Amino acid sequence: VQLQAFGGGLVQRGGSLRLSCVASGSTFDYYDIAWFREAPGKEREGVSCVSRRGGRTYYADSVKGRFTISRDNAKNTVYLQMNSLKPEDTAVYYCAAGLVLGRGERSYNYWGQGTLVTVSS
Repeated sequence: VQLQAFGGGLVQRGGSLRLSCVASGSTFDYYDIAWFREAPGKEREGVSCVSRRGGRTYYADSVKGRFTISRDNAKNTVYLQMNSLKPEDTAVYYCAAGLVLGRGERSYNYWGQGTLVTVSS
């Protein structure tokens, strides 16, 4: 499966963005999907993940209550709605697909190219 992430940009503190991860090349609903982010000088961290039918979701503590993950299998797309953004959310955001739902990178075999989110103060 090939993944492409879209929707990054520059936003002020408190603003919102919606990221999209569009898949092609394979049956999308075989895969659990996750969002990771990598901030400058920091290790990549898991942000959120969703099971193949959308029934299970997980969020990092740092984004709970502010971010919402969802998927539309008919459109081969997973969304990450990000509200109340903070400067510490600034990072390159990556989507990834795997066959086992998990919070770590090892659960995911296929990765998109990343999209930059910058939150100004």
